[in-house]
Amino acid sequence: MGCIHGKCCSRYPPSSDGDTQDFRETGIHSGNNVNAYGNYRHILTERSLESADVPSHNFQLEYSVLTQRGYYPDSPDKENQDSFCIRTQIQGNPNLHFFGVFDGHGHFGTECSKFVRDRLVEILSNDPTLLEDPVKAYNSAFLATNSELHNSEIDDSMSGTTAITVLVCGDTLLVANVGDSRAVIAAKIGNRVIAEDLSYDQTPFRKDECERVKLCGARVLSVDQVDGLKDPDIQNWGNEESDGGDPPRLWVQNGMYPGTAFTRSVGDCTAEKIGVIAVPEVSMVQLTPNHPFFVVASDGVFEFLSSQAVVSMVASYADPRDACAAIAGESYKLWLEHENRTDDITIIIVHIKDLSNSGAGAAGGTSGVNIKPVILMTGNGSPDISISTGSEAYRSMRSNFSDLQACQHIIPSERSPACVVPSPTHPRSSTITEKELLIHANGGRSNLLQLLVFRDKIYLFTNHWAAIPC
Repeated sequence: MGCIHGKCCSRYPPSSDGDTQDFRETGIHSGNNVNAYGNYRHILTERSLESADVPSHNFQLEYSVLTQRGYYPDSPDKENQDSFCIRTQIQGNPNLHFFGVFDGHGHFGTECSKFVRDRLVEILSNDPTLLEDPVKAYNSAFLATNSELHNSEIDDSMSGTTAITVLVCGDTLLVANVGDSRAVIAAKIGNRVIAEDLSYDQTPFRKDECERVKLCGARVLSVDQVDGLKDPDIQNWGNEESDGGDPPRLWVQNGMYPGTAFTRSVGDCTAEKIGVIAVPEVSMVQLTPNHPFFVVASDGVFEFLSSQAVVSMVASYADPRDACAAIAGESYKLWLEHENRTDDITIIIVHIKDLSNSGAGAAGGTSGVNIKPVILMTGNGSPDISISTGSEAYRSMRSNFSDLQACQHIIPSERSPACVVPSPTHPRSSTITEKELLIHANGGRSNLLQLLVFRDKIYLFTNHWAAIPC
């Protein structure tokens, strides 16, 4: 959703996007590569179908990516501010593969997006602790990238980028998110294919994030509230599905800026002063044969399509290239039905092929992938929502990142000091049995319910972030 000044307010200089290929511009017609709406051609830039092996567990990743610039009638030459990065064999390891989508915003959003795209994966690739302590490595990489962006020639005072990344480590996915783009995995339950969110949008719609930025000095108001059209004292904006057209945004106390609709990003050094941080929320999940694919996409896809809708569309196509084109086309159509513009749209679809339980742990020592699925810590020091195999795995992987607090981040000395917010406490609930740990996320972002074992206790997670020890 970006910042109030970033999506369609000004013209941008042209530039090339080095991470796309097979750019096609073949005229105004309906098809997989070009769609026409009025007199505007929306061009789809896509890669051919590609694959990467995961020899440690004897399966293959088959993937495709598509990115297209949005339609901005007031800025017809505005470039695509989304970028993406796909890098296989991180650190020369054939079982480590990186997928990331970066959604730039602000006047220099394209530059911010590309900078983070290039530097984040490079810093991760050069971190020798990546496999030993992936949470700490990811945290360090995001904060280092953020610091480098601040110190670069790019003016990120009112510009920045979100980042959603998935690192495939053998049969484990390590997901790190900053902002409101999203990663989703498909789960086969009987004859159904269900969407399970791997990340959770960091926006003021989330109560925990809203309270965090308020404690850091932000005013949280919609545009109508700022303009005096609605009562600013009513701090209830519904959810992204019902009130996405005029979402709550972040403002400084005595000014009409920066107007960000997200609570975390890379860059945005002005917004940092009111709690917008580059600390990622990190989760980990172990793949099973019941996970046919996962999706990494910018919020241009999810603005009007639910996670379940996207997963259902992917499941209806054998070829991820066709699914990319169909989802981009449907997203574009829905944007124009609701608004007079569209956002930039980027989607990566990764099919997980031939994974079986027989490969689990096949090459633990030789592959260099020894990561177990664990509960990882979010950027505010509370447990993230993922599935754990037990408390020992968690204790063996826990890093200093778990001690980070809500607004703690690296900033140059001349910037405002970091603020620290304590983690919330949680009430107790009734006892449940281990049998009830046969869980499944309901697919809806607002009614998610998960159970898990954490430090020898059973926890109930509801509404994404309330951890209730049972």
